[in-house]
Amino acid sequence: MTSATARPQLSRKVRLRFDRRTGRYMLLYPETGLELNRTATEIACLCTGECTIDDIAQHLARIYVDLSTAEIKRNVHDFLNTLAGRGLLQGLQ
Repeated sequence: MTSATARPQLSRKVRLRFDRRTGRYMLLYPETGLELNRTATEIACLCTGECTIDDIAQHLARIYVDLSTAEIKRNVHDFLNTLAGRGLLQGLQ
């Protein structure tokens, strides 16, 4: 599992863009894109290299008060590992 103190950052080839047609954010990367839901957008917006994974989880815990912190941390780790596996994220150690 990724360290909670890692500071994830979107890869240089990735752009976070708002799609006016769908009203949702997308991660755009060469030859394709990934449409994001609200939670994924919140996470992606914080992947600047400044926030740690714990910072991101704490931010989401303030929004999703009905979920346990442990569940939020697990979901954040899973999402970030998925992005990293696709080559869309750097800074995970």
